[in-house]
Amino acid sequence: MRSLPAAGTVPAAGHAPGLARTLTVVVIGSVMAVLDVTIVNVALHPLAAVFRAPLATVQWVATGYTLALAAVIPVAAWAMARYGAKRTYLTALTLFTCGSAAAAMSWNIGTLVLFRVVQGLGGGLLMPVGMAMVVQAADRERMGRAMAVLGIPVLVGPVTGPVLGGWLIDAASWHWIFLVNLPVGVVAVVLAAVLLPGTGPRHARLLDVPGLLTLAPGLAALVYGLSTGGARGDLTAPGALLPTVAGAVLIAGFVARALTARHPLLHLQLLRERHFAAGIATMTLFPAGYFGSMLLTPMYYQGVRGLGATESGLLGVPLAVAVGTSMQIATRRIDRASPRRVVVSGIAVAALGLALFAAQLGAGTPYWRLCAALLVTGAGVGMVMMPVNTTATRMLDPVDVPSGSTVLAIVSQFGASAGTALVSVVLAAHTAGAADAGQQAAAFRHTYWWATALLLAAAVPALLLPHRTK
Repeated sequence: MRSLPAAGTVPAAGHAPGLARTLTVVVIGSVMAVLDVTIVNVALHPLAAVFRAPLATVQWVATGYTLALAAVIPVAAWAMARYGAKRTYLTALTLFTCGSAAAAMSWNIGTLVLFRVVQGLGGGLLMPVGMAMVVQAADRERMGRAMAVLGIPVLVGPVTGPVLGGWLIDAASWHWIFLVNLPVGVVAVVLAAVLLPGTGPRHARLLDVPGLLTLAPGLAALVYGLSTGGARGDLTAPGALLPTVAGAVLIAGFVARALTARHPLLHLQLLRERHFAAGIATMTLFPAGYFGSMLLTPMYYQGVRGLGATESGLLGVPLAVAVGTSMQIATRRIDRASPRRVVVSGIAVAALGLALFAAQLGAGTPYWRLCAALLVTGAGVGMVMMPVNTTATRMLDPVDVPSGSTVLAIVSQFGASAGTALVSVVLAAHTAGAADAGQQAAAFRHTYWWATALLLAAAVPALLLPHRTK
């Protein structure tokens, strides 16, 4: 398959030294970004106390980052084509690091939200650009092994982030939840400048301004509307429904234009390739169920069981370890095993684990039994997300990789936002009037079944993934 050349990107060399250097840089940058998100998530309540602001206002520390991330992702493919993957990645690292330094010096909640937006602009480019560089540096026979290494941050971040965040706030101050990024960011920038391969001659590719002006605000509005609806427990409230509908209309306008424009922002013609389209559909539904369920778990531990943030974070460690370990094994095997069989089996295992968690959920269920069920879930999750990304991008021509990785990043973000909004609304509907812990646990149990159904729904498009690795 060929599309318009994305000049300035890294050629598909496939040589081990170049791949190893690229992976080193991308993994360090990704670890920094994943750690930051998990650290900040556990720091929202302490930040509300420090700045003497309502929690709803402080929530914009996370929301502002997410909206900036969503808005900048569509630019990734064009930026790689226009300026080269190396320069784009260096820009992303610099924005993220400088945003971290500025956030640490914030003097009120407004400036903190502003500097988190700067961080989000850098963070939104790190994932699609990093994945594109790794895919283009690896040959098809070693794609799974390369993507397995790329999945290391998924293991490191969720395991260490909540614990590190709690310790930094308790032992030092809130400033350090952002200052901790600085040494990592500086090292990543230096290594990127030295290790990443240079790019070829740049070709002046015009930016699709109408496409950008529809997709970027459309995606941000859609994510905001879904997040607001989830937080309020009502997707039909005007503050949630209006931005959701506006975002959907803008995105529909972008799709119509992208399918007919000569130089679109993203090449949606890639969706005509069955295996890529199957991967996109899977990576929309599965993250919806997985991240939706992950929103519920700390809420259950803290709201029903009365645990603190650090305790609930520690109870999430077994799941994170299972995801990371399974991902390393499954993504490496995807080079030789049947992608369809691996991914569909992973979906079944993940759904089984979440069903076991839901079936026994109560006000006094032993924690070891809940952690055991989440271990099963994590084993399945690790067999799905990175293997799907690997399978979806493996057969793309090198010139199509920037658009492919960007579309994958967009649908994953949308799926996660839609899933968390859906489970939040379902939970709100069932917790209304729940007077005691038993009734609250029953509401959570019902909501987990919705998340399980979303996981199972992902098996339908996953059946269209290739039976053999080509």
